[in-house]
Amino acid sequence: MSQSTVQPPANKEQSNKQAPKKPQPTLDDLISSMKGLQDDIGQISELSSEEKRVVDVFFDSFLKLMKPLAKTISISPDALPEEYSHVVQANVDPKGNFMLLFPDGQVEIRNLSEKNERDLMIYVMTDALPKFKQLTSGHRRTIENRMKFLSSVTQEIQKISKAFAAEADE
Repeated sequence: MSQSTVQPPANKEQSNKQAPKKPQPTLDDLISSMKGLQDDIGQISELSSEEKRVVDVFFDSFLKLMKPLAKTISISPDALPEEYSHVVQANVDPKGNFMLLFPDGQVEIRNLSEKNERDLMIYVMTDALPKFKQLTSGHRRTIENRMKFLSSVTQEIQKISKAFAAEADE
């Protein structure tokens, strides 16, 4: 194929008034660019498909992790993008529903697993995930306190039941 230059039709009035034009791309340059565009579109399609799978697995795991710990996690409005600066309270639930409370009392719920919410999901999860350490530590302390109580009470009940059983045997 020859290296011909593609040029738009000449307009004599405009050519007299304009600064010198930069060289127009050749037909080969345009075709090469279009092939690169086709490769990019193919990669975008593959990446989008993979992103959907990763997001699905993420929220499945997030649900399993969060369900025993909390019904929602509070998200700091300061952690959100600028367009959410008027939000007074925000929470995310285990299924990825993001609840926003506005000053006028209006509530909005966004599904963070949806494709158009992926950027918002990153902001929310960047704030939420570090809070799991606090949740798990709190949950562990709750179980430890129950175990301490149950162990002490169980020992006393065992002593009493042995004494009662010994009395019954006499």
